[in-house]
Amino acid sequence: MADEVIDMRSGPKLPADDIAPLLAALLSDRERVQAVSLSCGTVWIKRHGDKGRRAIVAVQTALASALRLSFMRPSPAETGEGMVQRDLRRMGRFSEQNIPTADIIYTSANAIVLSDVAPTVERSLGQLRKIDPAAHDDLLVFCSAELGRLHGAGLCHGRPFPRDMFVKDGRLGYIDFEEEPEAVMPLATAQARDLWLLFLQLSDRAIDRRQTQDRAYAAWVASAPQAAIAELRAMTRYLGRFLWLARLIGRIHMGRDLRQFILATAYLTTVFHG
Repeated sequence: MADEVIDMRSGPKLPADDIAPLLAALLSDRERVQAVSLSCGTVWIKRHGDKGRRAIVAVQTALASALRLSFMRPSPAETGEGMVQRDLRRMGRFSEQNIPTADIIYTSANAIVLSDVAPTVERSLGQLRKIDPAAHDDLLVFCSAELGRLHGAGLCHGRPFPRDMFVKDGRLGYIDFEEEPEAVMPLATAQARDLWLLFLQLSDRAIDRRQTQDRAYAAWVASAPQAAIAELRAMTRYLGRFLWLARLIGRIHMGRDLRQFILATAYLTTVFHG
């Protein structure tokens, strides 16, 4: 019996001895994201539930509508079951385009069990920063190039942060598909927002900042749709109006989020508007 395997989904198979501890972990209802060590390796349980998200979505939606800013609209609020279905639906779209995602091992009404994709880009960047600064910045440029390829395939991610990316067989893979911006805004707008969100991280992390920004933007443009580039131009025209205020606030207190906003928005605004 120990050697028997049980196919919990059409994806990876688990040894029978791993089924009981995995189900016990699922029933424990612990952290929202939980790592479980099994004989076959580590798997991740991702639990879904609204837990106040609906109120946040309502406020953000009202603000975006009042300001007429489509790129600020949040993804629709869903029940736990709806969030699971969103994850599965979006992962399926990525897989259809041969873009790596974590393997789906098991799903329930409110949870998904996924394979481990370590190391994430976030972890790789942390290691490279200490031992190979050039490779560190090259990885950031690679992420931007792959995001352009993703957009060129007619997709967007919604939160393209290094912690939600990994590299597999020379391609950039993605995890965490909770956001679905294309459901509330034009796809080109969602893609432009993707690039801006990536640059929030990239501009703050890059060791040789300006050169890496230049290379990363050029890498994205090489594959990105023209409509997304046009949307980014319009977005930065609007966001650039707030740079003076952000810099003024920064003189009093320069938090990380504010610094990221200034570095990314100032660069992209310069690209389009001089």
